[in-house]
Amino acid sequence: MPQNNLPPAPPVWADRLFGWICPPGLREELQGDLHEQFAADVRAFGPARARWLYVRQVLTFYRPYFLKRRVAAGQLYPALTDPFPPVQQPSFFRIDMLRNYLKIALRTLWKSKGYTTINVAGLAVAFSVCTFLFMTIYRQLTFDSFHADGDRIFQTYYFANSPDKASRSGIMPLPLGPALKASFPELEGVTRVRVGTKSLVAYKDKYFDKHIALTDPDFLRIFSFPLIKGNRQQALQNLSGIVMTESMARTIFGKQDPMGKQIQLGQPGHQKNYLVTGIMADLPDNSSIHCDALIRVESTDNYRQDMKNWDGNSYTVYLKTPATIDQATLENRLRSFAKNHFARTIADLKKEGAKPDERGDLFAIRLQKLKNVHFDREIMSGKGAPVALVYALGGLAVFILLIACINFINLTIARSFTRARELGVRKSLGALRHQLFIQIWGEALVVCLTGFLLGTVLAYSLMTSFNAFFDARLDLSHLLKPGFIGLMLVIFLVVSLLAGGYPAWRMTTLKAVDVLKGKISIKRPGLLRNSLIITQFTISCLLICCALVATRQIDFLRERPLGFSSEQVISIPVGNRTNGRMMLQRFRDQFKQDPAVVSITGSSVNLGRGKDRVTSRSMTGMDYKGKNIQTDWLLVDYDYVKTLHIKLLAGREFDPTYATDSINRVVITESMAKEMGVSNPVGLFFGSDTSGTRSQIIGMVADFHLYAPTDKPAPVTMHLSHHEPINYLFVRVNTPNPTAAMTKLQNYWQKVAPQAEFMASFLDENVDAWFQNEQMMSRLFSIASGIAIFLSCLGLFAVALLAIEQRTKEIGIRKVMGASAASIVVLLSRDFVKLVLIALAIALPLAWFGMQQWLNNYPYRVSISVGAFALVAVGAILVALVTVSYQTIKAALMNPAKSLKTE
Repeated sequence: MPQNNLPPAPPVWADRLFGWICPPGLREELQGDLHEQFAADVRAFGPARARWLYVRQVLTFYRPYFLKRRVAAGQLYPALTDPFPPVQQPSFFRIDMLRNYLKIALRTLWKSKGYTTINVAGLAVAFSVCTFLFMTIYRQLTFDSFHADGDRIFQTYYFANSPDKASRSGIMPLPLGPALKASFPELEGVTRVRVGTKSLVAYKDKYFDKHIALTDPDFLRIFSFPLIKGNRQQALQNLSGIVMTESMARTIFGKQDPMGKQIQLGQPGHQKNYLVTGIMADLPDNSSIHCDALIRVESTDNYRQDMKNWDGNSYTVYLKTPATIDQATLENRLRSFAKNHFARTIADLKKEGAKPDERGDLFAIRLQKLKNVHFDREIMSGKGAPVALVYALGGLAVFILLIACINFINLTIARSFTRARELGVRKSLGALRHQLFIQIWGEALVVCLTGFLLGTVLAYSLMTSFNAFFDARLDLSHLLKPGFIGLMLVIFLVVSLLAGGYPAWRMTTLKAVDVLKGKISIKRPGLLRNSLIITQFTISCLLICCALVATRQIDFLRERPLGFSSEQVISIPVGNRTNGRMMLQRFRDQFKQDPAVVSITGSSVNLGRGKDRVTSRSMTGMDYKGKNIQTDWLLVDYDYVKTLHIKLLAGREFDPTYATDSINRVVITESMAKEMGVSNPVGLFFGSDTSGTRSQIIGMVADFHLYAPTDKPAPVTMHLSHHEPINYLFVRVNTPNPTAAMTKLQNYWQKVAPQAEFMASFLDENVDAWFQNEQMMSRLFSIASGIAIFLSCLGLFAVALLAIEQRTKEIGIRKVMGASAASIVVLLSRDFVKLVLIALAIALPLAWFGMQQWLNNYPYRVSISVGAFALVAVGAILVALVTVSYQTIKAALMNPAKSLKTE
């Protein structure tokens, strides 16, 4: 076996230990000295003692501050397998390096104040707009999300597959709740809820108008509204008990303890006493149920009689399922329940030729999850927000952020070529790629952070104005919620990485030699930039088209006849401090000789949305020749048709000379007659409810929109009564100064009813409020499209600046060869017009398809105009030309000698 002739070596583990404790900058030199000393010791003392001395020298060499330096440099764990690790550069995460990067970034940004201002302003506007949009989305998506076991709470609704179309309704009959509870005892709770007009609340000598909800004891077991005082299980057990909100208790009782105190509800002479049995926290703004207090539904008048009426629909019904039953299982079991209790309705649908839907139902009781109730406008009778609008807001926010990022990238890249020589010099002096990336991205991070902070301050400052302009009801406290803060931080990081990371990476890929020689163009310089600018203008043109179509649709709906005249009609909510019938008669007596007042009438329901913002609806089933017809049941007074200018088609309206008009006489709309299957219904009788009462038709009027103007008018049956309350007065005036007439009515109101607030409004204002969601959508799209165009123009300006800087030498040569300034302007502008044309080719079809789908939700809608889209195309091209004209004209007029010298 051959002998090993290698010289003795120090212990490997000692070399590794030395490499671990020695500072990187001294390792190679000191370890070489130790190895020389080891060789000398081997010759003097032999290998064994030399190894022992080597270990002692390594151990005595260690100093604690070596470890501190190593930790600070981030190199606590080097590769132990390499006894001679290479010398590494200091980490850029050291404090002094970060401080240096920040100092350079601030100096560079301050040197280019104009560039920095444009970027910061663009990002601040984008962040501000997105803050509003995301807060609105957050509020909408969190509706009813605060209830425990919310995934097991449902609202019931009717489904009827009529021959003309399938329909759904969330307004249910009074006996449905107890019937469900009896048929399905495993349910954890069933409650009926009805919140109508405000009720008069009296305590000692004080009076208040409050929203009182009629409900069942299970309300507090199903919903998780916090109960501050009282027992959740017992608070509504007593028929004379009332549970009120904390704010209502404070308003009525002040600092006194309200528990056990007695209040009165109802009009004077018809009041009922209630004992306060519970105090609950104020209902959140993002709750589908809003009220000031809860009382038992059994305490209402005619409760026993109404419990027999399955045709009168005035309540919403909620239920809570046990964890062992899912929605599909319960809906299947509800089929037999519907067949037992709604056999006549199913038989009527079969007579009409109705066919079962894909689930095999002609008529069914189905369930809507509580979290989706707010977005289901059909079962909410037009209330709530359409989910499409929420998605549209999310799309707008993403579009605005995307345009801001593209704009930032374009501006950064455009400016990067002016700093190319600086980067080349830094690279030639030894700057590493990651160091340049951190430096350049750090500058972008400073700009993004400044824009984010300014955008947040701007959003905070404009919050009140935004709420007033859009009726958004956003709460400033949402800005401080951890979830929302986390969302905004994620958005900030994504934007800073996307907008600042790519330009930083792109600039660090340039070769130092090419940069210093002036060869900074890449092989396909326009591909990415062109894609970005096309994306910007595609989004901008898409938003403009959507805004135009939405505005035209709203104008069309507002100008379309509603079946009544709202001009010069004043709507006056009566409230609960006074008697509506008494006020109606007083107004008639006072103004019957006034030439400015044409007519006065009253009703139980307002038209449009008045200042009281109260909307109530009552529907009932009418039986005609064995056919059950659902109709709106509307209480009116004399001159209703005359005051509102509703067209009378047959018969007459209610007349005080006919004493029997207040006894089972009705006036119906044309749609009601069509449901009955007759052309002239005057004189016909039909049954109104299960009690067998029959009503005679004395007149037929044209259809008019009583509730939602965006849907087709529903059948309406108007009746007269001398004992049911009048909630609203309508006064038609004929004067060139309607405001003066309003003042006259207000003065008289304060004289005869000083205790009641005068909340009158013009009926055309009420009608405008019907279009609140559509108007908000139109305004948002208009503002968003304006911001998108502004940011897109900044991006296009950056692209023009970049392209012209790269073609400075070419422009100079063309001028020397005889090219005119006009030809150069056309040459430079042509490329940008191509980009806009490509964007239009993408945006216009998308806008047409998307808005066509949106318009399909309206039975009455405009057609999409080709001319409007052509106007958008022309406008986009002109905006692009104006944006780049400054740079192109400046380049065309430049002295060629100067441009060639520069290059």
